[in-house]
Amino acid sequence: MNSNIRLEPHVAAILGALIADSASLGLHWLYDPKRIARIEQTKGLVFLQPDANDYAETKGYFAHGDKMAGDSSGYGELCLLMLRHFAEYGQFKRVEYQTGYRNHFGPGGAYTGYVDAPTRQTLQTLWPLKPEEFPENSGADDDQFAALGTIPVVVAIHTGSQRALLTKIEQVVRLTNDNDTAVAAAQYAGIVLFEVLNGKPIPQALSAALPHAGEKLAPLVKEALQPRTLDSAAIAKRFGSACHVLEGMPVIAHIAQQAPDYRTAIEENIRIGGDSCGRGIMLGAITAAYTSQQSGSMSSLPLEWIARYRKLSIAADACAQL
Repeated sequence: MNSNIRLEPHVAAILGALIADSASLGLHWLYDPKRIARIEQTKGLVFLQPDANDYAETKGYFAHGDKMAGDSSGYGELCLLMLRHFAEYGQFKRVEYQTGYRNHFGPGGAYTGYVDAPTRQTLQTLWPLKPEEFPENSGADDDQFAALGTIPVVVAIHTGSQRALLTKIEQVVRLTNDNDTAVAAAQYAGIVLFEVLNGKPIPQALSAALPHAGEKLAPLVKEALQPRTLDSAAIAKRFGSACHVLEGMPVIAHIAQQAPDYRTAIEENIRIGGDSCGRGIMLGAITAAYTSQQSGSMSSLPLEWIARYRKLSIAADACAQL
């Protein structure tokens, strides 16, 4: 029985990002595809309870011992924070967002879990200041995937021109990642999603957005788009599977171009290991936005995955307010 749910494409992009992140959490930062394959045979692949035993005596970092299956990584928390910000204010307000960011991720905030370098350095900048003193570029000089965490929401809610969207993406990214490579990767990913939401097939969107990828990322993405069959393991071996956007963005592009549906894309992303949550945010948004516009049994999001995301009611309420 087909249990997939087709959502309005903009909502699908947001929930597709959040659910992909949550689905990947149990094996996040495990850099051993052979170990992941053995785990899949016995326990499955998605929405696993984080287990230190899965990381024993192999390459990886067990960061989520305080999490439960269905929770979000820090990337998913960023995405949800931006969604709730738009739901509350109806538009992006920089100082209010920075205040909410500091309150959520800082000492005494609701967030519990691993704090990566961009988040830690951003908090160090914001913490001693009054809101009226917050700098426009409060982020770290860092090109890791926190830069892409909010982009699905920013793009899905945007109603203006592409030029205005590029400006908005840079503004948002530099709040956490004041780094040109990070901005270029976010602008590329954002325009891909923008084009998909405006009806372009994923391969065309991936190519059309290349002028916005920057001189470092563009040739890497072009190379990743050359294979005509899905071979995520080879692509990850070529570009890497860690947290930096120059590694992960080519992998996202390859899987998005070749995977036939959302489920396949997210499962392939988990199988190659590494920063699967970081890649999953944009991969989930792009593939969900596209498949939600298609007919057929595999359109949009698996119901059983939606049900396992522990903050679904919060995200759904925020989407309903927009």
